Amino acid sequence: MKEVVYISGVPSAGPDLPMLLGQVARGDQEAFGSVYDAVCGPVLGLVRSVLRDPAQSEEVAQEVLTEVWRTAARYRPERGGVMNWVLTLAHRRAVDRVRSAQASADREHKAALLDRTPAFDQVTEQVEARLEREQVRRCLRTLTELQRQSVTLAYYQGLTYREVAELLTVPLGTVKTRLRDGLIRLRDCLGVST
Repeated sequence: MKEVVYISGVPSAGPDLPMLLGQVARGDQEAFGSVYDAVCGPVLGLVRSVLRDPAQSEEVAQEVLTEVWRTAARYRPERGGVMNWVLTLAHRRAVDRVRSAQASADREHKAALLDRTPAFDQVTEQVEARLEREQVRRCLRTLTELQRQSVTLAYYQGLTYREVAELLTVPLGTVKTRLRDGLIRLRDCLGVST
């Protein structure tokens, strides 16, 4: 079966592409040269219409023709002509390139947005810490003066119970009681469950 090739809408007596592709499938380089000559123009034209970039179009056309060489044995004449098979390969490859370029651009855009935006966790932590500090200040105001002084000296300035007692000039037991009572009131005010 000889494939008819149309040039400008008129049938042309071109090469017998199915026969040549069969020879290509068996590794015939000369036959591939004839197939290449017959399909390279239409392949490049189709690819260029999809990609629009001349350099990428040439690269993809070369990939398609390499694929024709490697996969010639997969061609099935009952499914259509050689030219249609090759142009289908070219169209798929060109569309894959467009999708790959778009996916790459999307990834770069997302990465750029992530670089510009502060980490969500960082912002959340800052807000939560600020709210917690304000709540602790509000709860500290509910303590008696001795409780507030004891808690502040022991927990915010890192003094021992004995040092707090000496600084406030009260017995150690009184400081321990005031600290215990103050911490219980803070716990209740902050809504911390034990």
